[in-house]
Order: sequence, then structure tokens, then C-alpha cells
Amino acid sequence: MTFSLLGRCADTGAIGLVVSSSSTAVAARCAFAGAGVGAVASQNITDPRLGPKGLALLAAGATAADALEKLVAAAPNAEYRQLAILDNGGRGAAYSGSKTLGLHATARGMGCVAAGNLLADAGVPATMVAAFEYGVGDPIGTRLVAALRAGLSAGGEAGPVRSAGLLMVKEAAWPVADLRVDWSEDPIGDLERLWDRWAPEMDAYVTRALDPATAPAYGVPGDP
Repeated sequence: MTFSLLGRCADTGAIGLVVSSSSTAVAARCAFAGAGVGAVASQNITDPRLGPKGLALLAAGATAADALEKLVAAAPNAEYRQLAILDNGGRGAAYSGSKTLGLHATARGMGCVAAGNLLADAGVPATMVAAFEYGVGDPIGTRLVAALRAGLSAGGEAGPVRSAGLLMVKEAAWPVADLRVDWSEDPIGDLERLWDRWAPEMDAYVTRALDPATAPAYGVPGDP
């Protein structure tokens, strides 16, 4: 019911992921990331507990492959889970349990990893990886959205998608982007438009948190 890509920008160190699904509010339970740590996508028949557990393993120094091995070994009902993990070095690992739904696949690339289940085409994750790699030099958020769009164009899910999300971490201790389209006829298109709206403001909101005296004006009625 889901396809996703986790990616890292080699220039900035930013890490993010994008995800889309036919189910409601996919990013709320499938997307996890930690600044200076990495990212985890927990999908298929989702166990959201695996996201924080995966991040904790990465924070303790495990590589993506090591974290995945330990996570799967300890997870209850692991055969129902599909996982993708990207560590802070841009190394990716993925797992699809024996009871992963429908046509499913994973793919790894330079600084990224993708996974999907109930797919219309087994090439969807590889197409997403190729799109992310093609965008080197663009902002990572733009590359992530392009990868999600490419996955949809390659067939996406077997049925129509209804939700999508983008989660990104950089130097700040919180996600600098946490964008969600929880139910829509065109969730990926809505996410693209939301990213285009958020991208020019993203860094300013970090400045407002850390150094409000130098932050740009808010640009709202009544703001001096």
C-alpha cells in the first residue's frame, strides 16, 4: 500500500524521505528521521514502533545494514513488515518480510534507498532511485519530491494513492520540513505544491527559533 524513498544530500548532510500510499495519513505512521542520525521508513502492515527503534540503533553507531539486521531480528511479526533505513553516511538497507503485500520491491542508489509494496510495477523503487540521483545539485526536498513523482509515473501503487508526506532533518534538533497531505485525490501533486510553498521559508523558521532578533519579518498583517 506504500512506496517511499529515503535520501541524503552529500553537500549539506540533510536527510529526508518521501512516502505515498492509498491509505490515510501515511507519513504520520511510516516516516521517521533524526538530525545527524538517519531515516527509517516502516511500511506495509506498519508497526510505527520500529521507526524510533531503528533511529536509536543508528544513533548508537550502527550502520543502516546493521540496524536493519538487529531491528528485524527483534521485531515481533517481522514477516509482515517492510523497512527501509538510511544512515548518516548515506548508506541504505531495505527488508521485505515474507508476508509483504502484493508486488513488492526495493532498490538502493547513491545516498538513497527506496521500497514499495502493492506496486503496479516492480520497477517503481528503481525508478525513484534514478530520479533522486539525477537531481544531484538540486535541493534535497526537490529531489525527494521528484523521486516520488517518478515513482507514480512508473506505475506507483496498483490502486490510486490518497496520502503523501515529506520529512527532512538538517542541523536543527527538529525536522526542518514535515509536510503531509493526509487525504487527497492528488496527494503527490498537493505535496509538490506544498514543498514549493515551504522551501523558500524553511531556513527562516530555523533562524526564528535559534536567533529571533535577526530573523526575517513574518510577512503577515500587523507584523511591523
